[in-house]
Amino acid sequence: MKEKSLSFRIVDVLLLAGFILPFVFGIALYILLEPASEGIEIAGAKIYFTLHMPLQDLPITESQVNSWIVIAALFFLCLFLTHGLSAKHPTHRQHAAEWIVEQTENLVLGNMGEYFSGFAPFVAAIMGLSAFSSLLTLIGLYPPTSDLNVVAGWALLVFILITYYKMKCGPVHYLKSFGDPVPFLAPLNVISEFATPVSMAFRHYGNVLSGSVISVLVAVGLQGVTHMILGRLPGFLGQFPFLQIGIPAILSIYFDIFSGCLQAFIFAMLTMLYISTGFPEDDYKEKLKKKKSKQN
Repeated sequence: MKEKSLSFRIVDVLLLAGFILPFVFGIALYILLEPASEGIEIAGAKIYFTLHMPLQDLPITESQVNSWIVIAALFFLCLFLTHGLSAKHPTHRQHAAEWIVEQTENLVLGNMGEYFSGFAPFVAAIMGLSAFSSLLTLIGLYPPTSDLNVVAGWALLVFILITYYKMKCGPVHYLKSFGDPVPFLAPLNVISEFATPVSMAFRHYGNVLSGSVISVLVAVGLQGVTHMILGRLPGFLGQFPFLQIGIPAILSIYFDIFSGCLQAFIFAMLTMLYISTGFPEDDYKEKLKKKKSKQN
């Protein structure tokens, strides 16, 4: 029993290390490759290197690397939470894992219905990936959600799922839906269809990026205000940025933590609503009934 307990703890430590090490790798990579700079600098994701491809070169950017860091960390976090599951003696982390599963399933059932109950893991993955990507700013790493290419890729995946479920009754039924409620609105419905992934991408990207920019501008502004007000103090006191203590941290609670998690929740909610409302459930059930009657 002791030997099993020891091996259990060793696996726990390894899983926790697997969760932490990707972030450590990202910080080390940032320190090694970030050039020294003076003053304020707001730029996009750095390009680490470029893979030469036959049709078009593929740049490997900071956003891609940090996305894989988040994916790896979430993978080991899930393994840690589900390690040693027991029906008789559940641990605190098992309760946490069960709570996450229950809340996600209730969220999916409440917004999508019974037919989409299997979407719970997908929705949990979207919220986890988005939230952790935005929270990378807390450890000084570039958040992938501040890169339009990353968020647009998520929106494109959601758009493919929306179109797939809209076409459950066949392509003819899908094309006819553009004429609802009246045929002359078809051009507007087509525009609305393609505007869905664009709006999802820009909403998420814009909110996260604007929060990062505002936090940096406020922090630099407070440094200037401190120098203007307290710059006449003798020695070290005249150069120390007193006003930068505390105020940027309060802003970070909103822009980095609250807003990042909120945008992850909104993106997941829009995903569920667009897919479930676009799916013609009644027509699909009627189609299945006709198909079964023909077979009988």
